[in-house]
Amino acid sequence: MIDTHQRRELFWFFAIAFVVLAAGIGLRDPWPADEPRFVLVAKQMWESGDWLFPHRGNELYADKPPLYFWMLCAAYALVRNWTWAFLLPSLVAAMATLFLTYDLARRLWSHRAGLWAAIGVLACGGFLYQAKRAQIDPTVVAFITLGTYGIARHLLRGPDWRWYWIGCFAAGLGVISKGVGFLALLMLLPYAWMRWRKWPGLAPLGDYSRWRWWGGALAFFAAIAVWFVPMLVTASTSGDPERHAYVQELLFRQTATRYTSAWHHTQPPWYFLEIIAGMWLPFSLAIPWLIPRWRDALRARDAAVWLPLAWALLVLVFFSASPGKRDMYILPMLPMLAVAAGPFLPDIVASKRFRACLFALVLVLAIALAGAGIAALAGDPAFEARIESERGLPPGSDALWWLLISCGALMVGTCAVWRSNGLKAAGIALSLLVVLLFSGTAVLLDGENSSRVVMARARAAAGDATLGLVGWKEQNLLQAVGPVEDFGFKQPVDVQLRAGISWMAEAPATRRLFVLDGAIDACVLRDHAMPVGTANRRGWWLLDMSAIAPACLPGAANSGR
Repeated sequence: MIDTHQRRELFWFFAIAFVVLAAGIGLRDPWPADEPRFVLVAKQMWESGDWLFPHRGNELYADKPPLYFWMLCAAYALVRNWTWAFLLPSLVAAMATLFLTYDLARRLWSHRAGLWAAIGVLACGGFLYQAKRAQIDPTVVAFITLGTYGIARHLLRGPDWRWYWIGCFAAGLGVISKGVGFLALLMLLPYAWMRWRKWPGLAPLGDYSRWRWWGGALAFFAAIAVWFVPMLVTASTSGDPERHAYVQELLFRQTATRYTSAWHHTQPPWYFLEIIAGMWLPFSLAIPWLIPRWRDALRARDAAVWLPLAWALLVLVFFSASPGKRDMYILPMLPMLAVAAGPFLPDIVASKRFRACLFALVLVLAIALAGAGIAALAGDPAFEARIESERGLPPGSDALWWLLISCGALMVGTCAVWRSNGLKAAGIALSLLVVLLFSGTAVLLDGENSSRVVMARARAAAGDATLGLVGWKEQNLLQAVGPVEDFGFKQPVDVQLRAGISWMAEAPATRRLFVLDGAIDACVLRDHAMPVGTANRRGWWLLDMSAIAPACLPGAANSGR
């Protein structure tokens, strides 16, 4: 139980966390990478009522299982506005992750340890960035954290078979969100070793009835079966070759092949160490102080520290072994790493040396932000104009640079006012930075990043005509206004263009093509094409039949070139 003072501390922590994590919601539409794709898939799922087989345009989307798309649809059902809905699952998942981190560390040690463990997660740049984006990773982190939470409660503070089963069920939900939810079950490996080596601190489980242990496996597969069984039955009985291909793609290429023979995002084995050192700041600043304390805990065979820590290290090894790596892959290990740090963080943050390092880090970041804004305003005008053009800002607009200067100045001011308390100064300064930077950029950059402006221009130029999308990105279809047609997403752009020309020729008065600049070839007469603007540093054109070379018209003798 926690007392009144502790409840007050907890309330203020979660209130601040909510403000920081929710800042910017409703101010922008989905941005690349990934956000427009996931929201488009969810939107099409909602409109079609096909909950088992996600689509991207006219094609089945087999890159990810559908649980996250269901969550996006649930958020939309709640608020009935995609601009407000699409970030809600990430917000809820991030808040749940913080609570689970706090509660596990509190049960293992104390309220103070739990609070600092949760602060450690929130004070991680990688966590903050992902929690404020509509990607699957925040929800996967939440499911895996719930899985490790339930299993750890059973193994360290049990026996509690119900929480063990809940943890295994959560791991299964993680599988049908991104495939790696099974990682929560790896906690049983260090536990088995500790039990074999007779470590103190493990729960006296007493009843070793096999059916209770195997109940975890049943719970794990039951969660997966919620989607997998009806999907597999439908695919097997439908006779649709596309659905059969969907099953093969999802089960093999997007799982085993993606892990063992990744075809993109290849990085060296030490890549994640760089991510922890850089992108996990300021939390990672405490690691040099934590290492000797973890070493002492290992010598003392402290299971409460080393069960979550050993699991986190296993996750690090698992992802490091794959050639394909992205910074967010190891994010699921962060909460358990923070739990293992929980009992030591109060003493570490009380250290004058640590506070000085943290204060210096925040001050350097503040000066860098302000300096970047000042340099853009006072430096080469061509550089400023190029950035403004790429980001869709009006020519001569200095709003972005003043935003950077303001953020930096406020952070420097905060450091000056609370210079005697580096910890407080850092907390306030970083909170202000996240709220202002994410909210400000959401307002300034949304028109370009979301493709909303260029799609509105295309619709205004096309009138009531149906737009055929060639070389399109998910944000184009998501932001399209009025009737649209696509010719496949994975199809090569030259194939899309030929199909689009044939389609437009069938009804030239009511059809137009919206074409990526990079997809234009000899079949397009640029002098007769209309430029409609840029989005995400890509140029787009609007074509009618007058912009098509005669040799490429359907039925031409030299059709194709």
